[in-house]
Order: sequence, then C-alpha cells, then structure tokens
Amino acid sequence: MNSKNNNEKQFFWCSSCLNMSTRPRIEFDEDGVCNACKWSKEKEKIDWESREKELLELIKKHKNDSPFDILVPVSGGKDGSYVAYTCKNRYGLNPLCITVHPPTRSEIGFINLENFKKSGFPLIEVNLPYETLMQMNKRGFIEQGRPLYGWTTAIFTAVSRVASNFGISLIMYGEDGEIEYGGSNFSKYSATFSPEFTKEIYLEKHHDVTYKNLSKEDLYFWEFPETNLNIEMAHWSYFEAWDPYRNYLIAKENCGLQERESQNTGTYTNFAQNDNVLYDLHTYLMYLKFGFGRATQDAGIDIRRGAMTREQAIQLVNIYDNQLPEEYLDEYLEYFQMSKDEFNEVIDKWANKDLFEKIDNKWIPSFEIV
Repeated sequence: MNSKNNNEKQFFWCSSCLNMSTRPRIEFDEDGVCNACKWSKEKEKIDWESREKELLELIKKHKNDSPFDILVPVSGGKDGSYVAYTCKNRYGLNPLCITVHPPTRSEIGFINLENFKKSGFPLIEVNLPYETLMQMNKRGFIEQGRPLYGWTTAIFTAVSRVASNFGISLIMYGEDGEIEYGGSNFSKYSATFSPEFTKEIYLEKHHDVTYKNLSKEDLYFWEFPETNLNIEMAHWSYFEAWDPYRNYLIAKENCGLQERESQNTGTYTNFAQNDNVLYDLHTYLMYLKFGFGRATQDAGIDIRRGAMTREQAIQLVNIYDNQLPEEYLDEYLEYFQMSKDEFNEVIDKWANKDLFEKIDNKWIPSFEIV
C-alpha cells in the first residue's frame, strides 16, 4: 500500500498517468495502466477515415426538414466551440447551438459566451427555473456530494427537449469522458449513446428519484422527451482523435475564447472549465471522495499528450489538488441557502476517511502519490 501511515487500504495509481483506482468504473491492465492511457495509444491506430464516414452517414440519416442539421451544446468554452466550428467550417453543416446556463456562471464565462455568439453561431439560451434548479443542486450536494447534479442532468434532458421542439434529431456533444479520461468502456465502439446510458453512467442512477414538492411542470426540463424517439446523441470524440489543447487553440483563434488571468482553483491551468464557479466545489468534493482532483485530471491529459512527465505531474498535483475554493464560499452559502456550519457538515460527510484526516479544520491526505 502506498500511504504515509502504511495502512492496509487497497488503492493505487496508474503507472503511466495519475489516475487513481478509486475512480468510478476505471479499469487497469496487468501492468497497472489505466484504460484512459491505453485508449490514448489505441487512438493512434484507429481508422479515423472510416469513423469520418460513419459521421457523414449519421448526418445523412438525420437530415430532415429542420433548417438546422445538428444541435451542439456549448458553454462558450473550448470543446463545444471547437465542435460547432468544425461542423460549420469543415463539413458545411448548419449547427444550432444551445447553452443551458449554469446557476453560478463566472465573469469569464459570460465573456466567453458573448464572444462565441459574436463568432457567428445561432444560440439558444436556456435559463432553467431558478428555484427548481437550486433544489436539485442542493439535494445533489447533500445526498451525492455533487453540487451541480441538477445542471448536469439538464445538459442532457433540457437539450433533448429543445432538439425535439426544433425537429432536430442529432445532438453532438464533445468528448466521451468515460473513454478519454478513465471509466466505463461500454460506449467505446458505439457512435451514439442513449438516455438509458446517460442515466446509468453520467447521472449514476439518480435520475429517476422522486422529488417531493416538485410538480410535473417544475420538472419539464429534467425529463427526456417521449414524443420524439428518433433523437440520437453522439460524442465528437468518437469520430476524431480528441485533443483538448487543440480545441483550446481553435476556439481561441476563431470563437473569441479567453482564459482567466490566474489559474483555476485546484489546478495549474486557466483555460478549461472556468465558466461556472460551482465546478470548483464539484472538483474539490471529487478530491475528498476519491483522492484525486482537478489537477490530477488536467495532468493526466497533459501526460497522455506528451506535454508533461509523470514526475512533473506529481509535483503539480501535490500543490494544487487540495485547494478549497474559499473565494466563492459566500456565493455557495447564498446559493444553497445554508449556514457555514451546515455547509461544512456536508463537506465533512463526503470526505473519505480512508484517504483523509482532519487536521486544524482542514482535510489532509493520509496518502502519498507514488
């Protein structure tokens, strides 16, 4: 066991990147290499021309009387912007873009979304019912340690509602995070994915729970439409080798993407997932639950693209992973309508006592990455 106090808990790290065995649904080979690293090598041998033909056939299949060829969810960030730009400029498609506003969009998030609109794309903006979204996020925070649960659900369900209402039957998301970053291999060779897969994997079987005091009308944007069963969802990463840094450069040059002046909380980067301040709390809780945080995820991407060594990554992870987003604490308390004590009780509830110990009111890792 690799830990400071030499305990017996069985967890370990990928021998290639820093993915941890505590990551949900992750798999390792006999050499201790995680499936994300194995996939990064496998991508070098994929017949991407054949995959592109699948893309063109999928687009042809979904061609109908709608003035739009495809629906692309965006936030103003690098990945959705790249997908929309590529659909329009490489394939000559007419994409309709959609953003589901998060409850706590950051200043840079507003700027980047405005810049994206100015770059020439039609954009539907969905503002979810505030109170319903807050209740669902608060329930996710308390019961799942997932403070963005309501919003995460809606980026699938509300987007599907809009697709149905506009007569668009193909929704194109960015990357399949399970395949790219470590998780279930179920969709590895599937061009599309279903609402059932979304509920099982991305929403972790929490979608169909009962919500007291919320009516059918309240929950409209959180249910998949039943009237248009021809809708298919796909990940762009199935059709082209996914490269987040390339996406960033393309979005910066063509869609007005801007970075934060300083790095994001919990990591050393400043250009990804910075549109929503609740995301900082999400990744901090991820760290407390599983032992890996935002810097670990970013470092894994950089290791797999050859921009960083594993040894360099360990140093960065040790510096940044355990950063509580204190600068947003008052905003969190106001949003969730909680006292500081109530908030801290939830944080303490989700800290994995096998991985952390509380010292001077701060959760400190009891393990050492090797």
